[in-house]
Amino acid sequence: MKPITHSKIKNSEALAITGLRKDALGIMEAGLRAIDTHAVISSAIRADESAIEILGERFETEELGRIIVAGVGKCAFAAAEAIERILGDRITDGAVIDLRTGISLKRIKTLTGTHPFPSDINVQHAETMVKLLNRLTEKDLVLFVVSGGGSTLLCLPNDEGCEEESTILSLLTLRGATIKETNTVRKHLSLARGGNLAMYAYPARVISLIFSDIPGDDIEFVASGPTTRDSTTIEDARAILERHRIFEQCKTPLCGLIETPKEEKYFKRVRNILVASNMVALEAMSREASELGYAPSIRNAKLEGEARKVAHDIIDALRPQPAKTAHLYAGETTVTLSPDHGRGGRNLECALAALSYIGENELMISLASDGHDNGEYAGAIADTHTRQKADELGINREIYLQKNNEYPFFEKVGHAIDTGDTGSNVSDLILALKG
Repeated sequence: MKPITHSKIKNSEALAITGLRKDALGIMEAGLRAIDTHAVISSAIRADESAIEILGERFETEELGRIIVAGVGKCAFAAAEAIERILGDRITDGAVIDLRTGISLKRIKTLTGTHPFPSDINVQHAETMVKLLNRLTEKDLVLFVVSGGGSTLLCLPNDEGCEEESTILSLLTLRGATIKETNTVRKHLSLARGGNLAMYAYPARVISLIFSDIPGDDIEFVASGPTTRDSTTIEDARAILERHRIFEQCKTPLCGLIETPKEEKYFKRVRNILVASNMVALEAMSREASELGYAPSIRNAKLEGEARKVAHDIIDALRPQPAKTAHLYAGETTVTLSPDHGRGGRNLECALAALSYIGENELMISLASDGHDNGEYAGAIADTHTRQKADELGINREIYLQKNNEYPFFEKVGHAIDTGDTGSNVSDLILALKG
């Protein structure tokens, strides 16, 4: 076992009560470090006196007009900090929208929005972003950062406000819609998603650095694709709303759905580049597991399905394996909420569900790479120690699970993982380890 040198997981020392846990936390730490936004941006962008180079593409300073920085999502502030450190006063103007507060930059406006549901402040910030992109020329360069969480932050409906979208999003979540279904609908509810920001930036040159939180890394669904040409249609969005019995509940005509820009000219000078994804994290976790003496296997990087069933399937797959096995997963599960649901998150639900199946010398960690599983915890550890603690306290795990009330459970039992804001977001990461 290596000594603990973690920085991303704040409570590693308290959680590492066994050798297996210590190894597991080290593996998760390696994954989080690999997708650190500052590190990703620093490797993607370089500058010297005469030019800027972005992932191998060189822009001569004397040939450039204005340099605009725009960003949205849970990586936006961290990316903007790194970009401003690299480019400095070369930046003409900029604006980034994130969830965090208390960050101020010299050249780039930092705007804080609400999440997971949109609000009027999100609309104001989206309008600021649109104004930033107006009246650009062919000589101008727009450097975008697009990351998960950006969909809600780019609320810009065709009508008065975000109330209808909030209702639709609540119902999609309640009824277990997938992230691609949800973001297909979102694309058609906002004038700032589904390629619209690329349209506003036209005819400028656009480089969009994308931090994917979507299983399979289909970049047009990351933050609902503000700089990518949308392959979905308003009819697709309507079909999803009808399938989940939502369309008939809307108060506005067509639920506020609008079509996204399809003309090729808006996207000819746009380069969308995937710079961080869950595979980057999984590969780093795999290397760390190997160094610790485990036989690692990346089992699924597109994990979907009900969190409870996923937990059962992961433990079932681990059980027959020999000692020193590490199974790695990434993706985004779903939770179908009970009518009287409490405070929970899909990673906490996955961990809580696993407690019913976990055996001796088995462990599972499920965590949100952004550090927040619908609350202050990133995720939790499921092993016999967690189960034993709950049993000692006389806590009925099944009651908490049935009511999707995982936060009170782990607040009482402990064994939740605390990272705070990681500044990254590449979907959820799950590790199943056999000692």
